[in-house]
Order: sequence, then C-alpha cells, then structure tokens
Amino acid sequence: MIYNSTIEEFLKNFSCTCKSVQKKLFKKNQTITTYIQKRNQICILMDGEADLVRYDLNGDKSIIEHFTKNDIFGEAFYIVTTNNELSVEAKKNCEVLFFNYDNINQKCRNNCKFHQTLSENFSNLVLNKVMDLNTRVEILTKRSTREKLRGYFNLLSTRNLSKTFSIPFSLTDLADYLSVDRSAMMRELKTLKDEGFIKKNGNRITLLY
Repeated sequence: MIYNSTIEEFLKNFSCTCKSVQKKLFKKNQTITTYIQKRNQICILMDGEADLVRYDLNGDKSIIEHFTKNDIFGEAFYIVTTNNELSVEAKKNCEVLFFNYDNINQKCRNNCKFHQTLSENFSNLVLNKVMDLNTRVEILTKRSTREKLRGYFNLLSTRNLSKTFSIPFSLTDLADYLSVDRSAMMRELKTLKDEGFIKKNGNRITLLY
C-alpha cells in the first residue's frame, strides 16, 4: 500500500514521471476545483490545506470536508447526488495533483511504474476515503452541539495520538463544519471548559477526560 511513510516520495516521483497527471499551484482562497457530475476527476493534495464547501441559496457556507497534506478528493466520491454547488477552496497555498478516474485502471502509455503502483493501490485509497466519509457522517448524526464537539475532539485526539491537538479551523469554520450555530458552539465550548472536560488555549485543545 502506498499510503505509508514513503507516500511523499511516491507522489513527488509520480508527478514528475507520469505524463497522465497534472500538478497545479493555488494561492490561499483560490478555488481548486468544482464538483461536476461525470467528470470523474481525482485530486491529491501534495501540500497545503483546503476545504470542500457548499453554498446554499442564501449564500451561507457549509464545510463538508477539510483536506490536509496527502488527502485525496474529487468528483469520483460524489458522483451520485452532488453538482457544481460543491467546490474545493484553498485555505493556504496549495500544490495539487490532478488525474482522471477513468484512466486509473488503464495501462500508462509510457509504462510508468508509478502509474502502475497507483492503479494497484487505488482501491486502498478509495477505502480510506470511505472511512473518512463515514467518520464525518457519524459526527454529523450526533444530536447536540456538545456531542458533536466531543465526537470531533475525540477524532482529532485519535488521529494525533495525543490528548492535546490543534483544531484545523477558525471557530467560525468549525461551526460550519459541524453544522451548528456559532454562538451556541461558543457557549458549549465554555461549558466544556468550565466543567473540566477540556482545556482551551486559542485553537489548541487538551482533553481532560
């Protein structure tokens, strides 16, 4: 499986060697891609941070996913029910690999060993993505703001292998990501702190339970 300690080297070599991929740079706040049905585009974030966002008819934003280095995204994961209302926006300067899902299982014309490795391991990439999406659904199905916060904090703690971690959002974006009212979320954060469940210093959280 390529998603291990060698992934950065793999992606670097892949982007330089395989002619079927494109590498693009984006500045903070630029749109990296929009999701359009049947384009089947796959992207890997080589550097930076980005959000998958949706704007409703009133212009209100919801953060669907947050992407960091080596995360995979694209229309192939949303081909049934979404359209170009979804877009990926750079939160920092980003470097992104682009390639088409339709080409994954086709033999590279240049007999590229990196393309072959990606093809062999693509099912693992998809499985990891499905697991991430399931985690997101699990958090959103929690009924209260408090449960959503604690569920998300537990997830970050597990991913960082530490009781102390940084929230990868502004607090406004965190409320959008959890689909909760920002004022209600701020009150719940204060309550969690006052009750001794968390220690908070800016965007840095320490779990005390």
